[in-house]
Amino acid sequence: MKDKRKAYEEKLEAQLEEWNAQIALLKAKADKAKAEAKAEAKIEYYKSIEALEHKQEAAGTKLRELKAAGDEAWESLKTGAEKVWDEVKTAYHNAASKFK
Repeated sequence: MKDKRKAYEEKLEAQLEEWNAQIALLKAKADKAKAEAKAEAKIEYYKSIEALEHKQEAAGTKLRELKAAGDEAWESLKTGAEKVWDEVKTAYHNAASKFK
């Protein structure tokens, strides 16, 4: 159980790091689009990025809760973490689609 738990937590940490990099890329695209886009489009880009960052912060909080949880609570927290992870994935795809 401990090895499985550790591997799962490491997988989530790696995903958070990947999302950090992806958010940075989206911000760079939004900054580049500033000069080219209309004001409404720029506002929409940054709203999408902000929503994504909030979801990612929630995912980070869930990961910290998972790491701090005892074995009994860990399984139930894992279900909540998976839900938050799905929300972040959806938010990322929504944000990324606005830059295509």
